[in-house]
Amino acid sequence: MRKHIFLAVFGIFSAGASFAADTVTSPCRLPEFPQELRCGKVQRPLNPAEPGGKKIDVHYVVLPSQDKNKLPDAVFLLAGGPGQSAISLASFGQAMFSRLNKRRDLVFVDQRGTGRSASLACPELENSPDVADDVQMQKQSDACLARLKTLPHGDLRFYSTSIAVQDIEAVRKQQAYDRINLVGASYGTRVGLEFARQFPLSVKRMVLDGVVPPDMSLPAADAQAALDGVFQDCARQASCNAAYPALAQQWKSLTTRMPQSVSVTHPRLGTPLKFNMTHDVLLSLVHKTLYAPTTVAGLPYALTQAGQGNYQPLVTLSGATNLPGPAGINYGMHFSVWCSEIFARSLAPPKDEFEKLMTDMYQRTCKNWPRASIPAEFFSIPAAQSPVMLLSGGIDPVTPIRHGAAVAKALGSQAVHITIENAGHGLLAQGCVRDVVYRFLNAKENTDALKVDSSCVRQIPRPLAWQALQAGKEVQP
Repeated sequence: MRKHIFLAVFGIFSAGASFAADTVTSPCRLPEFPQELRCGKVQRPLNPAEPGGKKIDVHYVVLPSQDKNKLPDAVFLLAGGPGQSAISLASFGQAMFSRLNKRRDLVFVDQRGTGRSASLACPELENSPDVADDVQMQKQSDACLARLKTLPHGDLRFYSTSIAVQDIEAVRKQQAYDRINLVGASYGTRVGLEFARQFPLSVKRMVLDGVVPPDMSLPAADAQAALDGVFQDCARQASCNAAYPALAQQWKSLTTRMPQSVSVTHPRLGTPLKFNMTHDVLLSLVHKTLYAPTTVAGLPYALTQAGQGNYQPLVTLSGATNLPGPAGINYGMHFSVWCSEIFARSLAPPKDEFEKLMTDMYQRTCKNWPRASIPAEFFSIPAAQSPVMLLSGGIDPVTPIRHGAAVAKALGSQAVHITIENAGHGLLAQGCVRDVVYRFLNAKENTDALKVDSSCVRQIPRPLAWQALQAGKEVQP
């Protein structure tokens, strides 16, 4: 009898929470969805220390559960970047978590400075059709900074991660959710860690895909290791080594030939594109290809062609001339966060050319960029009070396994760290990972969540190096 009473009370509570949430959102539509969604906004102080001062609207979209037995633990998806719009990525989120959406709301909050929430977009940088060098990028970022400062919400000192998670907590309260599940990708993992630090009792479970620790300074410390891995893997594969011999030596030779005047066909526009290929531009193009195994597979060919004076494959493979798309970065928010958090403490001297490239770039851009005050506690990771799943790829040039391992150790017994040796940056779309995450978040008990079987991920292979057609036949690696 007591069990039946509890279930009845729980059902009333759930229905009441849903009704309350419906009163603060309104029906809306997004282009990627045939069904009607719910849109909401919460008004927040730009400066949290001045609650009566200037306000901004933080927008969010809810993909409501349609099940009669809806569960109260909504799933909040935290976008990466920093600078991505979570709302723009909602269709990807639904594709990844459609099974969870059957009984749980999916919630996408545009972090302040992105998308619909006091946007700090920099079209000067984001929509440029060129392969920009250091001088061009600096002019573009300076122009964006000057324009952003004129906006009503243009005090760029108030877009830090620590402030942004308070907006997410305000959305949780407005929607009358109890404890929520957080799924963060890339920079979104830093948001998740900071949310859990500030609001541990608001978290049911958390998934961190491609872990960005709070003390990580620049996303270039592991790029050289990832590139060395490409060279080593090619040397081990007989077919790759035969097609692209001495790849590491070719790369070293290529880096000594800069600068060069380069002419290619614009990959997107189909028009002639001429630019100055400097040492830093070359490194930047290569760095972009290292994020995903699919593009890494084409890198030996692209570098070999570049060594012969043909930079078309590398420019195309890097995506440097692509339009932003749903995963595009709002660079004003990106620099507001990064300039504040990476320079809150002293940077270590760069240990290789990739780190030097990124250190120099951020130092130039951040020199005059307004910075938030970052609390010392931001750089700490308290022991987790609820289960956390961490996902790391072994060939990730930005958020490698060592980051996930260090964060898992700090989180303690409530953390489970899943690694995929042959995966790059971002694992949610890899093989069976989506199913593993579903079972982790859907488990009834925390002990069951922490014991979820993830052995299937070991079956994911590393893509073989791509090779061009020869004599009308495809070369089989």
